[in-house]
Amino acid sequence: MANITTPLRTRHQRERAKQLIDRAPEGWVSVLREETRNDRQNAAMWGYIKQLREALPEQMGAFSPEDCKLRFLNALGAEMRFLPELDGGGLFPVGYRSSTLSVSQFSALLELIAAYAAKHGVELIDNQGNGGPA
Repeated sequence: MANITTPLRTRHQRERAKQLIDRAPEGWVSVLREETRNDRQNAAMWGYIKQLREALPEQMGAFSPEDCKLRFLNALGAEMRFLPELDGGGLFPVGYRSSTLSVSQFSALLELIAAYAAKHGVELIDNQGNGGPA
C-alpha cells in the first residue's frame, strides 16, 4: 500500500478516508493536516512578485522572482536551516519551500506581500483582475 492523500471536502471523500484507515496494515500511521496552498494562491503570489519587481526596480528588480519569494518567506518567519557543505567549506541554506505552506500560511504570505506593496505605493492586481490578495 503506497502513501495516499485524500482531501476531506465531501462526505464521500471522508467515507473513503475511513475505509483506507480500516484497511491499513498494522503499524501504519494516519496524518491529518491542513491542505497546502492552492493553484490560485500560487498564481497570485507570482503575479504579485512580477508586479513588485516592475514597480520597485530598486528594491526588487535586482533579485530573481525566486529570490523575491524567498525574501517574503523569510519575512513571514518560514523555517530556515543551514547544512554544512560536503567539503566542509561552509554552510548552505535549506528549507524555504512555499509549496509546503498550508492554505492559511499561504494567505498570510499573500497578505505580507500586499502590505509590502501598499507600504511602497504599489496597487496589486490579482490574476482575476481584482485588487488585493487572492
